[in-house]
Amino acid sequence: MVNKSLLRYYSGKRVLITGHTGFKGSWLSYILDQNKALVKGYALKPITYPNLFSELEFSNKFTSIISNIKDFEIFEKEILEFKPDFIFHMAAQPLVFQSYRDPYETFETNFNGTLNLLEILKRNNLSTNVIIITSDKVYKNQGLNKNFTENDPLGGDDPYSASKAAIEILVSSYSKSFFDNTRTKVTSARAGNVIGGGDWSDDRLVPDIMRAIINKSLLEIRNPNSTRPWQHVLDSSFAYLRLGYYLSRNDKSNFDSWNFGPKEKSLTVSEIIKISKDQGLEFNVNFTENKKKESKFLSLDSSKSREFLDWQPNWNAEESMIYSISWYKDFFSGISASKLVTADLNKFIGND
Repeated sequence: MVNKSLLRYYSGKRVLITGHTGFKGSWLSYILDQNKALVKGYALKPITYPNLFSELEFSNKFTSIISNIKDFEIFEKEILEFKPDFIFHMAAQPLVFQSYRDPYETFETNFNGTLNLLEILKRNNLSTNVIIITSDKVYKNQGLNKNFTENDPLGGDDPYSASKAAIEILVSSYSKSFFDNTRTKVTSARAGNVIGGGDWSDDRLVPDIMRAIINKSLLEIRNPNSTRPWQHVLDSSFAYLRLGYYLSRNDKSNFDSWNFGPKEKSLTVSEIIKISKDQGLEFNVNFTENKKKESKFLSLDSSKSREFLDWQPNWNAEESMIYSISWYKDFFSGISASKLVTADLNKFIGND
């Protein structure tokens, strides 16, 4: 199924997106809303200014619930009232360095928030297709410079990675214990380092580059030689949509986990910085000592997704970075976020 057909498939479907006010959640919510899906978002208020969610113009059919996934009763009420055909669970504390500053809140949100969702599904035997979004950082990284497959051991030294790995175990347990041969289908998706226009999160490379330019400040870089599976937010969004489609069309109820890595090779932080400067961005870099433990090499093997889902990314890491830079340049020149997201979407599905 090509991406244009995929969007038509979701037209008229009831889609719940937790974390819809975040960077990835905003992109997915807007894409589905503009393509006539009935979208309900459930999340906290955006935590950055500016933020993509507030910049986008949604239709009058879009519903935004500002609440906490840790509030079981409200969360359950909103799910039962909506009766979603699909749930994309993105709500999370998504930052590694924030997890060091507040590990308790990271585990409370990421693990217990997901536990609330799974328990609501179990108690109510809902007929729905659920994609739990975790991370490429769920794997036990022993520094072997290998592409991780879905069968590799889970782990996590920092609180964020550990919380996401714990979610994977939680999802697997609930799937096998409670959802096998039921109307509830649950799986998890592990994507790489997602980039694209409209991300203003702290401690992420692309937003940090943009802030360095705007504020005329030094870009602090901890690990210039670290490799990450950079991919555009549209590639991850359509990976999730394709997985949801597969889930809904397959009779099995236990689908385990899925990797979604970038097209071609992963790039180092230094290579991303070089691409930025080659695109005319002017900023100065300061290399600092990294006192927090971070993996030097992260790369995903997506062969399972290619084989069973017929999925492949459209844009490689360099293309993804170029499109991201162009988005920010146009946004700061006064073009609306809605027009920019739509333009990128049209370029993306034009590859079909």
